Amino acid sequence: MTKPAKKFTMTEEEFEAAARRGEEYLKKYPRATSVRYLPSRDVIVIEMNNGATLSIPRKLMQGLEAATPAQLRRSEIWASGTILSWEELDADFKMELLLEGIFGSPRWMSALASRAGRVKSAAKTKAARINGAKGGRPRKQAVRR
Repeated sequence: MTKPAKKFTMTEEEFEAAARRGEEYLKKYPRATSVRYLPSRDVIVIEMNNGATLSIPRKLMQGLEAATPAQLRRSEIWASGTILSWEELDADFKMELLLEGIFGSPRWMSALASRAGRVKSAAKTKAARINGAKGGRPRKQAVRR
């Protein structure tokens, strides 16, 4: 037999204080006012209440990388502009994390960084050659205690 759930009670003053904190939070942080997909640039564009616009390449956002343009157009804004959702794709994003450059789970972000590190470019090749001419990467020194 399971225990009955413990009842949570809140006084009127506690409720009003929580509501004030919520209002202050919503005033302080940027919130989404609109979200749209631009297929010509393959980006998600988010307009915010402070007048700023955030543009994120679709392929960086976990859960949107394989979505069709029709699916990407069916986005929703929840929780007073603090959450973007593509319900059909089971993809939700907190605005505060998107603004920090976090586009998915830690595992997703690690995979993005790993792919970025494997990119080849003329500048990267040149830097590697210069470093190699100097003897390459310094060897790790054993820590003596």
